Amino acid sequence: MISYETSRNMISLLSMGQERNEQVFLTASLGRILAEDIIADEDYPTHPTSSMDGYAIVHSDLEQFDSLEIFGDNPAGADSVAGVTSGMCIKTFTGSLMPQGADTLIPIENVRVEGNKIIIEKEVPSGFAVRPVGESYREGEVLIPKGTQLGFAQIGVLAGVNRVMIRVAQRPRVAIIATGSEILDIGETARHAGQIRSSNSYTLQALVDSLGAESVQMGIVGDDKHAIMERFEAAMHASDIVVSTGGVSVGDYDFVKHIVPKLGAEVIFKGVNIKPGQHVMVAQRGEKFIVSLPGFAYSSAVTFILYAAPLIARMMGRENPYEPIEAILKVPFSKRSNKSEFTACNLNFEDGRYYVDFDGKKTGSSAILTNLLGNAGLMICGEEDGDLEAGTLVRVIKL
Repeated sequence: MISYETSRNMISLLSMGQERNEQVFLTASLGRILAEDIIADEDYPTHPTSSMDGYAIVHSDLEQFDSLEIFGDNPAGADSVAGVTSGMCIKTFTGSLMPQGADTLIPIENVRVEGNKIIIEKEVPSGFAVRPVGESYREGEVLIPKGTQLGFAQIGVLAGVNRVMIRVAQRPRVAIIATGSEILDIGETARHAGQIRSSNSYTLQALVDSLGAESVQMGIVGDDKHAIMERFEAAMHASDIVVSTGGVSVGDYDFVKHIVPKLGAEVIFKGVNIKPGQHVMVAQRGEKFIVSLPGFAYSSAVTFILYAAPLIARMMGRENPYEPIEAILKVPFSKRSNKSEFTACNLNFEDGRYYVDFDGKKTGSSAILTNLLGNAGLMICGEEDGDLEAGTLVRVIKL
């Protein structure tokens, strides 16, 4: 078996082929991955602008006059604005362009109106409540970099720069296959105690969708070589990545590991010195990939995060969202093997640092998916690591 580090390097070096993107309407771009840098084509605001309701003045007048003559209104969106000279002011509203000659806005709350004059009751510093040219951004500034997942703030900025169509990465199609004659789909009635509910298909679909890719459920296929071959071939035609669970171990009915090479796919690696998921397999056929995961629920979720998620991210030109962070171990930890271990933990943020503990986490087989509930993370221990003391700095994949 190869090491975890070697397997990750091999994933990072795989050719993804030509970058694929498309244009979508702004209103359909939420959650998509940006495929271009968004660059400001002008300063914003382009002119000094009022940020409050008040009176546009020449600030030096505050040293000479107790009152100023009101010379009209300046509503937001006005086609033209009169200028301001010494001894006068113009009533100006939030969002209005500042009148020529005015350098300060004195708020309505700071003055008293008597006839056609304002009496200044409280002064303000020069430039008060005036948005300068380029306050939000400058021409040529990269506002949103390529690879960003578009959220509400990005949508607002894109609207502000008048982008109707947005170039985004095409969503990779990820086909999900569950193998095993013992697998029972949700909604079906169990016929005997030997059947296992198919949670993997839906766990993996949720992971795929959360990464911004498009999931394709290919259903459950029993332990029949011909049926598995047909299902995989159909999945390859329907998707960019095929993710399967089960059939990669050393049992008599583990057929997937034999079938994948017969599909014309090159096996990149089969078997990694990790716990859980040591029998994971990654293969490539042209610009398409097969990631075959173990069948246990916890194991399949962990190995998807380790190997399928980076492929999906790379196809969309974004950073892997599951890169490890640093945390402090709150309690001692006993390592159970000479493998790279990925142990479910609680990850909490306290006093500016992440901390790890294992309260409520069960030890046992690689089937305990409930260990990933709550503020869960995956603590990483390398092959060479031994038992760890409380206070040790560890790497954790934040879920």
